[in-house]
Amino acid sequence: MKLATIRTASGTAAVRIDGEQAVEIGPADVSELLRREGWQDEAATAAGARRQAAGLDYAPLLPSPRKIICVGLNYRSHILEMGRELPAYPTLFAKFANSLLGANDDIVLPNISDQVDWEAELGVVLGAALRRATPGEAASAIAGYTIVNDVSMRDWQWRTSEWLQGKAFEASTPVGPWLVTPDEVDAGDLHLRCDVDGDSRQQANTSDLLFPPTEIAAYISQFTTLEPGDLIATGTPGGVGAGRDPKVFLQDGQILTTAIEGLGRLRNACVKEPAGSR
Repeated sequence: MKLATIRTASGTAAVRIDGEQAVEIGPADVSELLRREGWQDEAATAAGARRQAAGLDYAPLLPSPRKIICVGLNYRSHILEMGRELPAYPTLFAKFANSLLGANDDIVLPNISDQVDWEAELGVVLGAALRRATPGEAASAIAGYTIVNDVSMRDWQWRTSEWLQGKAFEASTPVGPWLVTPDEVDAGDLHLRCDVDGDSRQQANTSDLLFPPTEIAAYISQFTTLEPGDLIATGTPGGVGAGRDPKVFLQDGQILTTAIEGLGRLRNACVKEPAGSR
């Protein structure tokens, strides 16, 4: 199945994408759906109002995740371009729900940062609670996969050895357009691409992940309970702007496109925040 959260005239709605149509399921969003017992059957059998899939206004896939946990330095290519050694354990940081954007929303380039960078990532969505799990147990708790671009304000990220302030800017992280259930994709072998104005900046395959999704989820579950609707961003491959010589960052008017095989595409225009905005 492909599930999405869309904006409508009366609010948001969780929908199932059936070819060229979107079928309303009932809950207000995918986060709410995943917290329901038997959400798979509810989503598969829903027969609510139908809309044309073309031209949908996608909200953030998960408007209200209780946790957003991200992995840094998880593609071998990216670790090497940043001059680091392969880590023994996942490097983790967090985001907040208000950092998320819809699949086609504008990315506002903050007037307090001039080093806004792209980071295309595979997103993992939990569909069941997970506590001190094995990777095998984690596999059965994954609801599906989505696309994330962990847009990062590098000048803020590098102010200290902790990354939070450069990773959690409000309205900076597009997620979507869909949650695709594991029966439809092989998360260990998906082509990922990120373009700026049609120019390829990142190309990789998820087979290059140092820690795959099931290992990441199992590792996180050792110290905190993962819950339905939680989001994990699994890290970005080589090709980020900060890894280039000279460094290159996003500019006003550019179009950032992020695509993963089988999971759709994000298309976000970059818009400079007006001077003096707060």
